[in-house]
Amino acid sequence: MKGCHVMAKPAGSRCNLSCHYCFYLDKPALPVMDDETLRLYISQHIAAQPGEEVAFAWQGGEPTLCGLPFFKKVVALQARYAAGKRIHNSLQTNGLLLNDEWCAFLHQHQWLVGLSLDGPEEMHDRYRVTRRGLPSHHRVIATLNRLREHQVAFNLMVVVNHLNGQQPEQMYAYLRQLGTPWLQFIPLVEWDAAGNLTPESVTAEVWGSFLTDVFMRWGRQDIGRIHIQLFESTLGIWNGFPSQMCVLSETCGHAFALEANGDLYQCDHFVGPQWFVGNLHQTTLSQLNTSQPVITFGMAKKAQLPAECLTCRERPFCHGDCPKHRPPGGKSALCEGYRRFFRESAPWMAMMRDLIRRRRSPAELMGAFPELTDSRGQVVIPCTNSHQSQA
Repeated sequence: MKGCHVMAKPAGSRCNLSCHYCFYLDKPALPVMDDETLRLYISQHIAAQPGEEVAFAWQGGEPTLCGLPFFKKVVALQARYAAGKRIHNSLQTNGLLLNDEWCAFLHQHQWLVGLSLDGPEEMHDRYRVTRRGLPSHHRVIATLNRLREHQVAFNLMVVVNHLNGQQPEQMYAYLRQLGTPWLQFIPLVEWDAAGNLTPESVTAEVWGSFLTDVFMRWGRQDIGRIHIQLFESTLGIWNGFPSQMCVLSETCGHAFALEANGDLYQCDHFVGPQWFVGNLHQTTLSQLNTSQPVITFGMAKKAQLPAECLTCRERPFCHGDCPKHRPPGGKSALCEGYRRFFRESAPWMAMMRDLIRRRRSPAELMGAFPELTDSRGQVVIPCTNSHQSQA
């Protein structure tokens, strides 16, 4: 039996931010997940995994709105149903509610926190504001420092949009000195009612320039020191492994979104009546995971590839990107951006692959990457301590 991944949304669409680009703002607000639904989800999710490792991902909306007592019930139920399996938890959050008590809990149970931060203050606060329209950057940085103090493992989840995507030099310099070696860049691609990209969305040109610039800076300074999901996934493909990222995998499916009432949908990007899979109160997760609608949805990504993708030499790296990023009948809105990144990174990826095959570190290449320049064409002197905090 193939396992599955579930993005559980115990607070539904509820959130204490009102991010301008959020696609969840227009979703109906359901009650917080009740005890019986929580019990069913935890027991069924553990049972649905064929291996000894079980990963729980708690997202939203804003999951911390459920309150800390809710998540204390989570770990108690996981211990009750674990059956000898190793349980891992991740919490995707804007961080506004993570006080010392929260951080002590996260440290005690070794949860991984994904903290949303879109760059320096002027970039982050452009779109990520509270319900009252107030800035949130200073509160996120306070939480980041608190996570460090409590030794909670965390990564930074960075939405790359029209604004910050045009500042790769400033963005990377800022993010790399915040104290975590883990970064994820998530391109903002949203469509308006007319089928056009929203003004906040990143374009293919900006996305390609951003990735390529950050890659060259990372290669010059931070191989093995800072881990960027897309770069490591791409290197894995060069080494013969499948993509670590569902959006760039050959097929979709088995990566569900769970609403607070037990409703299961095909994907976090496809939550609507046409993508409804079932409810955990009526059908187990294992049964839903192997149902024909799930299999059909997963294979549709590959079956519906545009003709141009079939002959593209970059296809093994992106497989046409996430279907959400494709207009009807067309290729990904980010196609040319990905193509630029994969092509310009290819020589370096090939050399890193060859070093790995010889059981040597890819970090040996850092001195070979070209010198960095800033926006004025001045040579940048790399920072010797990539984890120094200046927050």
